[in-house]
Amino acid sequence: MDPTDLVDRVRSENQTELSRLGSSKSLYADTEGEMEGDAVLTALADTTHHAAEVFEGWGEPVAAAADRERDHYADIAGELDGHEPGDRPALVASFHGYEATVDRLGAAVGYTLVAEGKASQATGFFTGQADPQTASLFRGVSDGYETLREELLDALGSHDDLDGAAAAATAVVETAYEEYVTRLESMGINPKPVC
Repeated sequence: MDPTDLVDRVRSENQTELSRLGSSKSLYADTEGEMEGDAVLTALADTTHHAAEVFEGWGEPVAAAADRERDHYADIAGELDGHEPGDRPALVASFHGYEATVDRLGAAVGYTLVAEGKASQATGFFTGQADPQTASLFRGVSDGYETLREELLDALGSHDDLDGAAAAATAVVETAYEEYVTRLESMGINPKPVC
């Protein structure tokens, strides 16, 4: 398995989960039902802030991820009138326990797959809110995750055994999906249909 195969495998094995995490219901879950601009911005600012913290702690192997998430956080939080980061979302909490470089790279790849879908939904949300400037911001964030994933895959190219990376990426997706389901069900919403 090469790095491209890894992404194909994770996408294939988690097709339903990634589809739902990239749906409008995902933003609804992230904002706990508060589908308005500041709530969306806050949820995604929290995610990028906490992800940057973890990636920075991991050091050189994921330095590109740390830099990109710090930039994303600055851009998103800049749209808010002051931002104090909230709790660490499950998507980032799922990084706990990874020590091997290959596993950390895999977890970061899984993160980009989920985060890209959320950023794309934010683009659509702000387009619907007649806010083209913020929609454009999130379009750039989404494109940034695609670029970051390529950088992470390049780094994985120096590793022979990518099974651990694939498992880590899948675990990140699954943990984010579990939070998505739990939040929607707590609000009396069926998490399964994609909208």
